[in-house]
Amino acid sequence: MLDAFSRAATAADASGSFIGGTQIATLKTFVAEGNKRLDAVKAISTSASCIVTDSVAGMICENPGLTSPGGNCYSNRRMAACLRDGEIVLRYVAYALLAGDSSVLQDRCLNGLKETYAALGVPTGSMARAVAIMKACAVAHINGTNGDRGPQATNNTINLGTTAKGDCSALASEAASYFDVVSTSIS
Repeated sequence: MLDAFSRAATAADASGSFIGGTQIATLKTFVAEGNKRLDAVKAISTSASCIVTDSVAGMICENPGLTSPGGNCYSNRRMAACLRDGEIVLRYVAYALLAGDSSVLQDRCLNGLKETYAALGVPTGSMARAVAIMKACAVAHINGTNGDRGPQATNNTINLGTTAKGDCSALASEAASYFDVVSTSIS
C-alpha cells in the first residue's frame, strides 16, 4: 500500500529526480485536507455496522429469493458471511480513503474475490448491488462531515465531533470511486 507520500517518493525515485513542483503542491493539498479525510473515515467507521446492515437488507429487499431455502443468504451462517464480506469491503474502502490510494483495496481485498465468489456460487450481481447501496450510504455520511450544518440539517443529525469545515464533495467522490473499483472487480 502506498500513501500519497510514498507514491510521490516512488515516482521521483523512478525518474531519478527530487520531489518538487506539482508533487509538492499535491502533497500540500493532501496535508491541508487531512482533517476532512480523517473525519470522512471516522464517519464511515462509526456508522459501519449500520451501513453494512442497511446495504445487505436493501439487497435482500430487492431480491427476496436470497433468504429463501437454497438462497445465498438463507441460514444464519450464510447471512453472517454476507455481512462479514460487506464489512470487509467497507473497511478496505475506508483504508483506501485514509491513504488516498486504492492499492490496499486491490492488494488485500479484491485480489481473487471474484474467483472466490464464483467457486462458492455467490451471485456477484447481488454483491455488486449491496456495494452500490454501501456507496450511497457512505457518500451520504461523508457529505455530512463538513461541519456546516446549515438549513438542510435536521434534528436527526449525529454530531461526530468532526473538525473539518467546508466542502467534502471531493472526498465523497473519491470514496465513491473506490466503491466503483469494488463493483467493477466483482462484476
